[in-house]
Amino acid sequence: MTQYDYDLFVIGAGSGGVRAARISAGYGPRVAIAEEHRIGGTCVIRGCVPKKILVYAGRFADDFEDARGFGWSLDAPRFDWPALIAAKDKEIARLEKIYLSGLSAARVEVIEDRATVSGPNAVQLAGSGRTVTAGKILVATGGKPMLGKPIPGLKHVITSNEAFDLKRLPERIIVAGGGYIAIEFAGIFSRLGSQTTLVYRGDKVLRGFDEDLRDRLTEAYTKRGIRIVTGHIFTRIEKTAAGLTGHLSDGTTLSADAIMFAVGRAPNTAGLGLDTAGVELGPNGRVVVNGYSKSSVDSIFAVGDVTDRAALTPVAIREGHAFADTEFGSTPRMIEHTLIPTAVFSTPEIASVGLPEHQARERCADVHVYKAAFRPLKATLSGREERMLMKLIVDGESDKVVGCHVLGEDAAEIIQMAAIALRLGATKADFDATMALHPTAAEEFVTLREKWMAPTEAAG
Repeated sequence: MTQYDYDLFVIGAGSGGVRAARISAGYGPRVAIAEEHRIGGTCVIRGCVPKKILVYAGRFADDFEDARGFGWSLDAPRFDWPALIAAKDKEIARLEKIYLSGLSAARVEVIEDRATVSGPNAVQLAGSGRTVTAGKILVATGGKPMLGKPIPGLKHVITSNEAFDLKRLPERIIVAGGGYIAIEFAGIFSRLGSQTTLVYRGDKVLRGFDEDLRDRLTEAYTKRGIRIVTGHIFTRIEKTAAGLTGHLSDGTTLSADAIMFAVGRAPNTAGLGLDTAGVELGPNGRVVVNGYSKSSVDSIFAVGDVTDRAALTPVAIREGHAFADTEFGSTPRMIEHTLIPTAVFSTPEIASVGLPEHQARERCADVHVYKAAFRPLKATLSGREERMLMKLIVDGESDKVVGCHVLGEDAAEIIQMAAIALRLGATKADFDATMALHPTAAEEFVTLREKWMAPTEAAG
């Protein structure tokens, strides 16, 4: 491996790239990693971590309100957006230093420059103009926000990238989209005090999730004052003296101080030189890879969102680690992209693992559904009207639990543990035999006894 400058060159220092670089270097190879922005990538710098910080900030509005029901007398709270953003920036800077120190400890060379692929074993550095060679190249450049089809005035919108650094909290904001990011930011802005409207082209938000979660979250958001407009898209956006005016496909208009587009993300491969190096790219520019993250070129690999397999940070980390073990640790490993728990950090939040009901009915001959909707104990004194939902999907032939879904407080925490049970193949009988922990919301999962019947089944 001495004929090259490096044994491994990683392009992109996000979660997947950093893990791959550190673990690979631990096996002895000479490793370099290049990043054109900040170390940490989307999740740490402009994604999961800062988003969750803003979610927590928004939820304090509920906490202050609920406290009165438990005997607390509070002065009217006041929210300071610049103070929140400053605190968020401080935490992100701390995490970035941790990533850098981890790479340094592993003896990985960090190159703060834009890197592009110029051949099967060559990388061009834009800033210095230098070309370096590597035995293997790993692409871990993540994803980037999409804006959809070009429309007049599109330059006036922001994406999730800019939303984290707004100088002030918009009094009125419109969020376009119906997926994770759109739903989460609509909840954030609403809870922090912005008049919030969500515009989505489909008939129902959160496509792909269990229908009960979709319906109940829509109901909860509406009760919280978030206006949801479905079945329409923006046709143009104009800047006015009063802010922005968005024109919808039905001819109506909406006015706001800011319009955020969260209509999807695409693999960040544009201009990387992958096509000229012979790397096969799929829809949206994703890098086509096999189970070991190898592209159509033997020396070029890819992990994380850039492959569009499962665009989640823990998946990118696992893929990066498996790549290092396979290529440098003499331990071939593939990552299974099944039974991946996922959450939407809305308020109330939702989380799932396994199959939603509609998919279970397509794949299983006999499906049993168990669910409970109830008012959590905390709400009995706070007076809050929100209800929780717990839902289990069971394969009637094997008795295996194939889907688990929660809407409500700490949904993600509950589902993380439920994912272990599903991965081990737990049956409904196993859930029933597990002792309840009382009083908790999660105990519903081990006390559900009566099957729910759809109206058509009941009629039959």
